[in-house]
Amino acid sequence: MTLKTDETETVTIACIQFEPIIGAVEENLAAIEARVRTAAAQGARLIVLPELADSGYVFDSSEELAALAQPIPEGRSARKLCALAQELGVYLVAGLAEAANEAFYNAAIFCGPEGYIGTYRKLHLWNRENLFFAKGNLGLPVFDTPLGRIGIAICYDGWFPETFRQLAMQGAEVVCVPTNWVPMPDQPAEAEAMSNILHKAAAHSNGIFIACADRVGTERGQPFIGQSLIIDATGWPLAGPAGRTGEEILYATITPKAVPQKRKLNAFNDIFGDRRRDVYGD
Repeated sequence: MTLKTDETETVTIACIQFEPIIGAVEENLAAIEARVRTAAAQGARLIVLPELADSGYVFDSSEELAALAQPIPEGRSARKLCALAQELGVYLVAGLAEAANEAFYNAAIFCGPEGYIGTYRKLHLWNRENLFFAKGNLGLPVFDTPLGRIGIAICYDGWFPETFRQLAMQGAEVVCVPTNWVPMPDQPAEAEAMSNILHKAAAHSNGIFIACADRVGTERGQPFIGQSLIIDATGWPLAGPAGRTGEEILYATITPKAVPQKRKLNAFNDIFGDRRRDVYGD
């Protein structure tokens, strides 16, 4: 069933940028809870957390990952997040290490005031993730909520235009992106992050809001670049980029049901209406 939302209804969205600690699930969950409570107290109704926020990212071995990964929604991390969302009356998207069917997935849980809503599994694995995780097999689901239609992508998924185009074609109005961005090859140190360029372009070319929650810090020699941001459906940032090294919570007010209007560039051009499906299909 599709839940109706007033076309002028605004939603406060928050992206939480923090530094998970590898292997410290209980400490990470405590850090997540404190920051989610802060965001909720500031009026956020949709809150996005980084990739693998409960476990950390740079695993030494499959055995280490096996000791940290948990099922969704039955695992400790999933249950904790669902209970928190229910208590605070908010919607949460958080990256988790998932154990399922004798495999491990770089996943994200989506939960809200009603509890567990769904799971997304990362489609495109980055670097050494290929040693430990299976590729996502749940497609690109879009979830109907009272806030609007919500899609999810994780980190390297954002390098593929098809990710956002398919989500948009399936009716997504907001895409939440838990991420652990790292420096890109050959990128000058002070240049705008390639991740930010790609996600601003995706928001503009698809007419969707995108909210990216990155982590910070250096883990087992791997630096992370921060610079979380929340992007309007026109492609311009509403909040951020956040700093490169510090923990931070970004807030922005969005209007999910305004997506069709934001896709109209002028009296003649509409980002979706102008698509030449006779040339390149659907």
